Amino acid sequence: MKLWGGRFAAGPSEVFERFSGSLDFDRRLLEADIRGSQAFARALERAGILTSEECGRIVEAFNEIRAESADTSFFEGATDEDVHTLVIRKLKERAGAVADKIHTGRSRNEQVSLDTRLWLREECKRIRTLLAGAMEGLLRLAEAYPSAVIPGYTHLRRAQAVLWPHYLLAYFEMFARDRQRFGEAHDHANLLPLGSGALAGSGFALDREAMARDLGFAGITANSMDVSGDRDFALDFLYAASVTMIHLSRLAEDWILYSSEEFGWMELGDGVTSGSSLMPQKKNPDSLELIRGKSGRVLGSLTSLMVTMKGLPMTYNRDMQEDKVPLFEAADEVSASLEMIRVVIDSVKLNPARPLAAAEESWVVATDLAEALARAGTPFHQAHQIVGRFVLESVTRGKKPADWSAAEMQQFDARFTGDLAALLDPREGMRSREIPGGTGPETVRSALAAARRRLEQMQ
Repeated sequence: MKLWGGRFAAGPSEVFERFSGSLDFDRRLLEADIRGSQAFARALERAGILTSEECGRIVEAFNEIRAESADTSFFEGATDEDVHTLVIRKLKERAGAVADKIHTGRSRNEQVSLDTRLWLREECKRIRTLLAGAMEGLLRLAEAYPSAVIPGYTHLRRAQAVLWPHYLLAYFEMFARDRQRFGEAHDHANLLPLGSGALAGSGFALDREAMARDLGFAGITANSMDVSGDRDFALDFLYAASVTMIHLSRLAEDWILYSSEEFGWMELGDGVTSGSSLMPQKKNPDSLELIRGKSGRVLGSLTSLMVTMKGLPMTYNRDMQEDKVPLFEAADEVSASLEMIRVVIDSVKLNPARPLAAAEESWVVATDLAEALARAGTPFHQAHQIVGRFVLESVTRGKKPADWSAAEMQQFDARFTGDLAALLDPREGMRSREIPGGTGPETVRSALAAARRRLEQMQ
């Protein structure tokens, strides 16, 4: 059956039917469509269009459709244009002629918007829960190695020493922002579009506020034309998903490197790695590589819908049907990646000696030395030059920081007082970084405890 057709002398071609059909992907909106249609039936009753008995019959028929949909054969043989047409067809099979009233004053434009919003709300909640799980994993991994020292990098070159928990808390903050973004995406979707009609508003006295309360929306949309042409809420979701995948991809890249033989900082569990079909010695970080790879698909989903929407005239255009595939794919990929990263996090074993050795043998202490000279009264630009020459001398002579004695440092430059030799140990220099947000040991302990409290408040 079609929800339209009286104006046409002939039906659509078989090619157009195949080309325009969306049931193969929008079927996942079934539950949302049923729920929204039940609320609309109750609104029609309040408006005097359905009797109490008719409304009850329709609502119960929708319950039967919902129960039937649990059977894996529910969609078998269905040739309906989309999930909305399928639901109406099945409604008529159960409720009879009264089913023809369910579309009174309702456009498929607003129905699609409603279903997508209902579905997106739940996806946002689910992804926020998954993000909290990843954040919990990061805190546990940080708490397992509270004093571990690693080199921090800029340009993928050893830059300054930081604590392992400080490094993990950086990703905690990223995921916290991601969680906030999905909360905002939820709120942007959490407005009821029903009552907007195709674009000009419904011609029936529907109580929009009552429908919003019935479906748990925070309010109603303000402009019927905007509703018909709006996919901003979908773009908000896709943007949140894309930034989350960027963060996951960066973490994956870090740990692919750090678990390699060249770094050797950590080992990934057997359950998140795979071997080679040819080389028996290999233990490949496939789980992280897949996360890194899937980020491209999610970013592509955002780009896809942005390009689809960019040139559309007001209001609804059939192009907007193409929002579903990128939405569904992005939701699936970000959810799967968050589930995967939690398992990876839980599998990680850090080898603290390796990153500490990397920090000790490099010149990550150079900034500590320059800042100590500046605190002692040497203008920082001059201090920077002095330490730069000191590093050059060390590199030329093949000396690591630990190879210098206090006396040798003073011989190199009298401004290197004896107490500065202690800063050749990267753990010592971190103690000067007790500024809020820094990697000082006390600051990091406080930040870790604060992160734990914040996470508990999210539950």
